[in-house]
Amino acid sequence: MGKKRKHQEWLDYVVIALAMMMGSVGLGVFLLPNHITMGGVGGIASILYWGFKIPVSVSYLIVNLALLAVALRILGWRFCAKTIYAVAVFAGTLTVVQHYMGDRQFLSDQPFMATVVGACFMGASSGLGLASNASTGGSDTVAAMLNKYYHLSLGRIILVCDLIIITSSYFVLRDWETVIYGYVFLFIASLFVDQVVNMMRRSVQFFIISDKSAEIGKAINVDAERGCTVIDGHGFYSGKDVKILFVLARQSESSTIFRLIQDIDPTAFVSQSAVIGVYGLGFDRFKTKLHSSKSGKTTLPES
Repeated sequence: MGKKRKHQEWLDYVVIALAMMMGSVGLGVFLLPNHITMGGVGGIASILYWGFKIPVSVSYLIVNLALLAVALRILGWRFCAKTIYAVAVFAGTLTVVQHYMGDRQFLSDQPFMATVVGACFMGASSGLGLASNASTGGSDTVAAMLNKYYHLSLGRIILVCDLIIITSSYFVLRDWETVIYGYVFLFIASLFVDQVVNMMRRSVQFFIISDKSAEIGKAINVDAERGCTVIDGHGFYSGKDVKILFVLARQSESSTIFRLIQDIDPTAFVSQSAVIGVYGLGFDRFKTKLHSSKSGKTTLPES
């Protein structure tokens, strides 16, 4: 494992810990005291807490460990390692948050605001966890297991699971108003998840024109640990042949690349633009799987 890879692994664990702390604040401070349910294992744990007074951290940990025991056989240890860490941190910090909260209740007369704030915390928490290659457990773990054997949409599986859990909270709370707040929570949290994941995984592309393209390319390879593609070009105005460097990188690496260019050739011409998605080595995995039909032909799945 390279130095950059090790650094990224440690950074992932730090971000996961901060994300789980954020999520425990959202659940323990805003959602549980105001009887606002959510999807996933957190929602199941909340229902058990309201109905049977079972501590949320205990049921959350037990249900997730049971799911992960099954997922370990199906999905492998790489998927489960960071998820186990995330679940443990979340359960631990939630216990601390509930202890210090006691009988206090924030926004008790404003359940809608409590729903919005709690959804923001929980959505950001899940998004940061997913962006760091970890699952927060629950419905997304079930979805990942089903998706391995059946060509089903992950988003649809998670949505169906969460809707069932939120609706079932009525049998404990006997209040459709709180169920509706749960639906509002699900909508807001899902928006935050998408925004955070997209922000954390956003990529950029560079076109760099310089007389010192070889030096810049080597520096980007060695210091930024990103690949470069050399494109032969011709300047229409100058009439000179030029070497154009094409570079793909994470947005967080942009400042490093700009610094390297500035140090080597301050007069270089640089174009930077955002890209919707980058798939392949060093970036995201392809999200489309090939399936073999009974006739032996390989086909793409239907969208």
